Amino acid sequence: MRTTKTLLPVLAAAVALAGCATTADPGERPDIPVTGVHWTVDALTVDGRRTAAPAPTAYVEFQPDGRAVGNAGCNRFTAAATVDGDTLTVGKTTRTQMACEEPAMGFENAFLKAFTGTLEARLDGDRLTLTTPGGDTIALGEQPAAPLAGTTWHVESLLDGEAAASLPAGTEGRAHLTVGEDGTARGNLGCNNFTATVKTAPGKLTFGPLAVTRKMCTKPQMELEQRLYGTLSSGTVTYRIQHRALTVTEQDGSGFAARATAR
Repeated sequence: MRTTKTLLPVLAAAVALAGCATTADPGERPDIPVTGVHWTVDALTVDGRRTAAPAPTAYVEFQPDGRAVGNAGCNRFTAAATVDGDTLTVGKTTRTQMACEEPAMGFENAFLKAFTGTLEARLDGDRLTLTTPGGDTIALGEQPAAPLAGTTWHVESLLDGEAAASLPAGTEGRAHLTVGEDGTARGNLGCNNFTATVKTAPGKLTFGPLAVTRKMCTKPQMELEQRLYGTLSSGTVTYRIQHRALTVTEQDGSGFAARATAR
């Protein structure tokens, strides 16, 4: 089910292809809701070769101010995006400068190359397909907003005030957190698994003492673990959810950013 969205004059031809009825007045272009939707990138097909997107990071969100924002597999990106019927035109993308390991970086470079210029857009239910003039395709699927409880949140970056820093090399995709409905939290800090009690209040989380396994890992993994352990053990922390993105911060602004696993 979609959440409330802004309507844009998007993908009009797809309505006819999908056989969907419209109540638009004669002469008006039917509107299809695309803003407010979190489009998870499922796969990229280039020269006939299909590559699945690295989970759970790659996604696109179209904003009502004429921008496309998201994560290309490693880095966050933004670009101007305009729609005319079933044609989507994406301007040059700008992205953060985090360095990730393969295959994430390779997918990101290929995705951003395909996701630039004029694209034919086709909507089929909760599936969106973008096709380049050369026939390459990007397959996306609509994902609902994520609640705090019951969602597995994968840590994407570390926070220091307003600045975000990449995770230590080799630790991507390891750390995660799940807050249960029963007042418990569990996950992985980058090396070791943990469990703890957690009290929730609007915008606030208070973790009890963390019970952590005692496995020794590589230095980068242990560095990440120390940062995350410090945040979760710092007392009451502030959290914020924007659709499927979670930030958890201490009073000094340090903390981490995470994203919901695609369902």
